[in-house]
Amino acid sequence: MPGVELFGAEERKEVNDVMETGILFRYNHDKERAGIWKAKTLEKEIAEYVGTKYCHFVSSGTTAVQTAMAACGIGYGDEVIVPPYTYIATIEGVMFSGAIPVFADVDETICLSPASIRKAITPKTRAIALVHMCGAIGHIEEIIEICKEHNLILLEDAAQALGATHKGKYAGTFGQIGCYSFDFFKIVTAGEGGAIVTNDEQLYKNADSFSDHGHDHIGALRGMENHPHIGLNFRTSELHAAVGLAQFRKIQQILDLQRINQKKLKAVVEKFPQITFRYIPDEAGDSCTFLCFFGPDEATTRKIVKAFAENGIDGIQYWYDNMYHYIRNWGHIKSLASVTKLPLHVLDQPQDYATLQLPDSDKVISRLISMLVKVGWSEAQLEERLQKIESALQSVFEKVEA
Repeated sequence: MPGVELFGAEERKEVNDVMETGILFRYNHDKERAGIWKAKTLEKEIAEYVGTKYCHFVSSGTTAVQTAMAACGIGYGDEVIVPPYTYIATIEGVMFSGAIPVFADVDETICLSPASIRKAITPKTRAIALVHMCGAIGHIEEIIEICKEHNLILLEDAAQALGATHKGKYAGTFGQIGCYSFDFFKIVTAGEGGAIVTNDEQLYKNADSFSDHGHDHIGALRGMENHPHIGLNFRTSELHAAVGLAQFRKIQQILDLQRINQKKLKAVVEKFPQITFRYIPDEAGDSCTFLCFFGPDEATTRKIVKAFAENGIDGIQYWYDNMYHYIRNWGHIKSLASVTKLPLHVLDQPQDYATLQLPDSDKVISRLISMLVKVGWSEAQLEERLQKIESALQSVFEKVEA
């Protein structure tokens, strides 16, 4: 968790600015806040960093996805192609917008496969929700071409990929709209928070209004603002934005350290030819939040995970068993178990989630291990970790070969 490893005076200063004014609300109160606008400042700096015209900061990465859906007009009965490997928020955002998630396979980029996307397109397909998993970008150029061919909206869920690039262009900026997360476990954190970026003025206005009960944010009297359409309350607070602002200003430091440490981890793992690595079309653009690699088969991969645990190596993710990141364990999605009635309960579905089989994705995710890359390791801690990794892998592959 890189961001939380670097909490310090910078975060305290930004939060204290807000506390001194007493204005925790992100809108209005111009006189009382004395020029302190943390959310607006953060939005400006994010947009400048990724190179978009607009940025809007909201309460979470999840609400960023749902706001982006709404801003693009994605709703009742629209089909949205989604990956089976993502944090569950992507799927929730589609479902609660009234749209229908249609699952396509991932490949060894651990992102959506272009070939599988093509197979999933129907006349009702409106958008592709492309998730940049574990800090890197997959086959983005081919997916953009598919969107152009079929006139589809490309919505990027870059919650895990803030700072990742492909040929110099940032994750989240390839499609009509992109989303980031600033929750506690992300590359930079606001405690809770999310951001939407776009170059389309109308999409920005839609997002800005939808996320605050339909307010148009014109004028100085909140109760007299116009409401061009219905919205929800997905606002952030100035306190969350303050933490996010201090954290975001550390992003290049974090990326630099992650890349150094990931390179050292990879140098040890690649000593074992039985292991292969995630395919990244532009490796220079990897944000290096994780080192992602594959065992030769599921059984051996499980032995590697077990050996890491026995050697006291933390930060290891075996997503195939994870309850929130892979469809294999999403029983509530497969059965549409919800506390409230969803449009999906009455709409015809192109896939039967209860019986859906995705063997190509299973073959990838059952062999996938992601190793968290920290920035706070001392040289001694990292060296000890490298030795433990090598020892664990040696124990597995000696037994396999025997």
